[in-house]
Amino acid sequence: MQFIKKMLLAIFCACSFSTYAQNLTQLKGYVKNHAGEPLPGATVKILNADLGRLADESGYFVFERMNPGHYDVIVTLIGYKKSVQSVNLKAGQALSLKVELDNQPTDMQTVTVTGRSAVKESNRQAFNVTAIDAKKLYNTTLNLADALDRVAGVRVRESGGVGSNFNLSLNGFSGNHVRYFIDGIPMENFGTSFQINNIPINIAERVEVYKGVVPVWLGSDALGGAINIITGDRYRNYIDLSYSYGSFNTHRSVLNAAATSRSGLIFQLNAFRNYSDNDYKVRVDAADINTGAYTPNAIVRRFHDQYHNETVIANVGVVDKSYADKLLFGITLGKNYKEIQTGARMVSVFGGWHRKGSIIMPSLKYKKVNLIRGLDLTVNANYNLGTEQNIDTMNVRYDWFGNSKPNGNNGERSRSLYKYKNNNGIATAVANYRLTENQSIALSDVFNTFDRKGSDPLNPDIAATEQPKKTQKNVIGLGYTYDNKDRYSISVFGKHVYQHNVTGSTAAASNNKLGYGIAATYFISPALQLKTSYELTNRMPEAQEIFGDVENQEGNPNLKPEQSNNVNLGVAYNFQFNSKNRVLINANAIYRHSDNFIYNRLNNNQSKLVADNRDGVRTIGGDGEIRYAYDNWLTVGTTVTYQYLQNLQKVEPGYTGISPLYKDQMPNIPYLFGNSDIAVTLKNLGGDGNNLNLGYNLLYVHAFYLYWPSLGNDKLNIPKQLSHDISAVYSLKNGRYNVGLEVRNLTNAYLYDNFSLQKPGRAFYLNLRYFINRTTR
Repeated sequence: MQFIKKMLLAIFCACSFSTYAQNLTQLKGYVKNHAGEPLPGATVKILNADLGRLADESGYFVFERMNPGHYDVIVTLIGYKKSVQSVNLKAGQALSLKVELDNQPTDMQTVTVTGRSAVKESNRQAFNVTAIDAKKLYNTTLNLADALDRVAGVRVRESGGVGSNFNLSLNGFSGNHVRYFIDGIPMENFGTSFQINNIPINIAERVEVYKGVVPVWLGSDALGGAINIITGDRYRNYIDLSYSYGSFNTHRSVLNAAATSRSGLIFQLNAFRNYSDNDYKVRVDAADINTGAYTPNAIVRRFHDQYHNETVIANVGVVDKSYADKLLFGITLGKNYKEIQTGARMVSVFGGWHRKGSIIMPSLKYKKVNLIRGLDLTVNANYNLGTEQNIDTMNVRYDWFGNSKPNGNNGERSRSLYKYKNNNGIATAVANYRLTENQSIALSDVFNTFDRKGSDPLNPDIAATEQPKKTQKNVIGLGYTYDNKDRYSISVFGKHVYQHNVTGSTAAASNNKLGYGIAATYFISPALQLKTSYELTNRMPEAQEIFGDVENQEGNPNLKPEQSNNVNLGVAYNFQFNSKNRVLINANAIYRHSDNFIYNRLNNNQSKLVADNRDGVRTIGGDGEIRYAYDNWLTVGTTVTYQYLQNLQKVEPGYTGISPLYKDQMPNIPYLFGNSDIAVTLKNLGGDGNNLNLGYNLLYVHAFYLYWPSLGNDKLNIPKQLSHDISAVYSLKNGRYNVGLEVRNLTNAYLYDNFSLQKPGRAFYLNLRYFINRTTR
């Protein structure tokens, strides 16, 4: 409470600070085209004040603390006619402009574009962040996880094909160490129907990857980073429809659409479906369950791994009103069905066990820039009313050949029809106040509640299914930023995390943790940027870690909160040899020292994963990226990541004295991996506005340990992996019609991730996409 009082006091002091400027005024506005679409990068100049701004991704601009008087405002953007407006600013008032630019064809060979895209602006933050331009991947069959897997420092690890469990590693931190957001809203309560490895890339405009230090406005207790999916609303009237079909009977359908009236009424729709039999072949040591005949390295086909999910996200509301830039009421509806082929290791095989789930989630989204002068407010809330069900009713055992035999009355693993609700809700609020043109403070608060309730008609007397499983968490943060555009920026912040858990009829516990950090960047030149950041961060155990997931994750109610000191150093150099040759170099170094580090290990009978604490884990590493572009038709890039995670726990159960695992490398975590890619664009092939894009991507993962090195004679149990992907996309009519062909894992290599679970072999996909952006006039 003392920390909260101090933060509130700081806010009140900041607000009072503005009273000295009552005689000053403010000019703000939006730049759009005739279709009502924002025009990011438009240049806004005030001639008689010698001031200038670039419109942000929403087309928004603002000039703070201006003297009263008469001004001429000029707005320009390549491809549009110049707009000139005269304004009269009065003392103590804020004036809002709506600038609409008319199209004007321009010879692009005679001009130089100086504005920066939203992706480039994200990458210029003081935080160690990498932004992905998702729009460039719209004509592929990639999901969000596939796109993230190509980012330096990121390794996405899946337990199988479409819809499988996944674990994203970010500079050595993985699982729940990394938080996920959609437009700044935490995804902790979205359930199994809405995970990043079943969300199509088309739903995003860009994806921001924060490595290590996480900005206070995301309101998170992440230990090692965050993924923020920006859906954007650049197109106010459009239809984007795609369908793909490929190997293993895989179907993907995506529909994104929006309609906006001149009065500001808006309707948005996102819908997608994924389906796959996932019946790819695997290499495994197999035994016939009836005869006992043993076949090492048998090639068998997965026979019980079907997955499908369907999701609809609808929002209706208003935009560009005096009381709200955006006010949306929404509903997310979805369901999923997943057959479970294996346990935590491939030695366990199932033929009937499956699960299904649903999502019913009403939501509220509100945003207003300059609610009062200088104050921006964002509020979001949602509550998931969906259910999950574990279905294990076949009293048999299976082998990898599809044979089965009776198994008493115990089901395949544990006879069950357990159906439950997690009753998970989230409410967030972020207030940002601009003290001056260069200074701002931000206050964020995120509240999360979880209350699992369920029953099992096959086991009505098992008390464990009826025991309370509740947790509530609140994260409040306060930050201050000083930003001297294109010179330097510094942010300092503090975060307070509170959690209350109820794990039984009488067991309850609460935890409070305080963290803080700083992030700074300095531009040595416009092309050379230095970054550094430090954070003492805390993370509370997640509900799934405490209570389990009723599948392959066993609960551990004794988990302790984890804490980490994170240090990042980075450099970015972006230069041109001439007008056609461009080079980008990024390099980052990391240091992490974590206490009570939460990691997944196999349980006692090695059939499930269980989260556990280690006294300490130290991480040293780095990642780098080099990218070259020639003219507008060739790009080549490569990324590499090295991360060494070292166990610092001296005392281990079962050993006397100092454990032999002390200072061992942490097992089942890749420590050296990277990507390389090349893309060629052939413009106007077969007609004006028709483009052919050819691409190649290489994934490399060095061999790594499955078990503790000290217990396995330093054997690298999971072999080196190389995967080659190629693609060809032909776009017609400036992107209105698109046809794509992809080949994944071209050489049919054996690819492994979590505890050596095998991923799909060679696969072929055809993708069809139609996009139209309709104007309102």
